[in-house]
Amino acid sequence: MRFRPEGLSPNAWAVSAGVSRTVWADMRRHGNPSRRTLERLLSVAGSSLAEFEALRLGPEPRRPAPGGALGQVADSRWSWKSAPLPPLPLIASGLAGEWGESGSRIELTEIRPGEPIESVPRPASLASDPDAFAVTVVGDSMWPRFRPGSRVAVSPRSPVRIGDDVVVRLRPAPGGGHSGIERVLLKQLVRRSATGFELRQFSPDLTFAVEAEKVDAILRIPGELI
Repeated sequence: MRFRPEGLSPNAWAVSAGVSRTVWADMRRHGNPSRRTLERLLSVAGSSLAEFEALRLGPEPRRPAPGGALGQVADSRWSWKSAPLPPLPLIASGLAGEWGESGSRIELTEIRPGEPIESVPRPASLASDPDAFAVTVVGDSMWPRFRPGSRVAVSPRSPVRIGDDVVVRLRPAPGGGHSGIERVLLKQLVRRSATGFELRQFSPDLTFAVEAEKVDAILRIPGELI
């Protein structure tokens, strides 16, 4: 709502963005907008999804100290910040060919959770997730959502919803696992069922299914680190 254009009521904003009353009411009640809905609303506001997520994942702003005498509230020397957050470990990542049959064009990534290569600042939104980590996007299958070389946060404790960007940790094939290496799919979650998951990559634009028995865990990507 901080992005709402001046001169527009909340409902008028939704109408201008082409968002239905049902979707708008559900979003305001539950706080679960789809990426497409967000993009429409932000476009009308003259902003973008990248700007929105930069604000959402940016560092926690300084807050003024409680009231005091002699104008101390207005004096920046008397402002305070919360305790520094521990950094996120940036773990090693690399391309691992294609997932599934040869020629599938579904990009597969390998990560090494036990081998952090450096530390990066932790967003305030991940303060309560001690298991969170960062990983570098090494391929272009999620372009233009994530560019190759960008770093994204991964939160194992965040609830995963339809439309989220995710890291799908695959179970190792019998006898084919390598110590310390995990095979993952960095995609968007489209649908889930009792039998499996439907995922999407953007370049090339493909939607495909993964059986539940092949998945070890699905971890949410809150966004790109800035």
